[in-house]
Amino acid sequence: MLNVKCMKFIVLGSGTSVPHAKRSASGYWLETASGSLLLDCGASAVHRIAQEKLDWTNLDAIWISHFHLDHVGGLAPFLFGTKYAPETRDREKPLRIFGARGLKKLVEAFDKANDYDLFKQPFPLEITEIEPLEKFEILPHTEAVAVKTPHTDESLAIHIRDKNDKTLVYTADTGFTKDLGTLARGVDLLVMECSFFKNKPVETHLELAEAMYLARFAKPKKVILTHLYPEWDKEDFLKEVGKLSPLCEVIEAEDGLRLEIIDERE
Repeated sequence: MLNVKCMKFIVLGSGTSVPHAKRSASGYWLETASGSLLLDCGASAVHRIAQEKLDWTNLDAIWISHFHLDHVGGLAPFLFGTKYAPETRDREKPLRIFGARGLKKLVEAFDKANDYDLFKQPFPLEITEIEPLEKFEILPHTEAVAVKTPHTDESLAIHIRDKNDKTLVYTADTGFTKDLGTLARGVDLLVMECSFFKNKPVETHLELAEAMYLARFAKPKKVILTHLYPEWDKEDFLKEVGKLSPLCEVIEAEDGLRLEIIDERE
């Protein structure tokens, strides 16, 4: 059982849609005192969960930030697995999936592609479509709020606060917006995309200078930079981050990275 005084954050996939030997597509596991949450579900997340020996059979909820396949491509395979796996045959508690408007239609489209009957699980399956800026309970006693980001029409960043007041923001894929800095103000952990080192080819992602600007503005306790394209392989991460005067610890996401957010009041 997880220490109720901390959150536990595990990187399943620190990469993108581009095949990479060491970086899987997006997926992050969050454990709280109230349950477990999967943040995005890239195609490799299903097997990465097993590789990390995480309790996928009792996963409480899934958050889908947007509908690009490197963030949602593993959702249908996961549901196909839970439908037939012996480990979930006796499960009774619901699995709740949260995301933007259009999420249910997307899962239904996956389902109808080959009559998979993904909604016919051994346990209740609940899909909740979230409106930006409206607070909701993503886990028991765990409050969340989402804000729109400049990436796709449905893209959302999420702020999570558990019952011990530990806080996390996950930006998912996004272009630059100071709204992210406001959302992440003073959080315990900011998990922020940083797709490109510099000279980004598109406006709908972040490069390092932009990510560091947002980090200095938000002043979180820790930052993890993730969703790293292969161009990062040839850069000295800590050296380049250090040049931009971060005001907190900045960590390079790697598949398998584990981090505990400790309640420092105890």
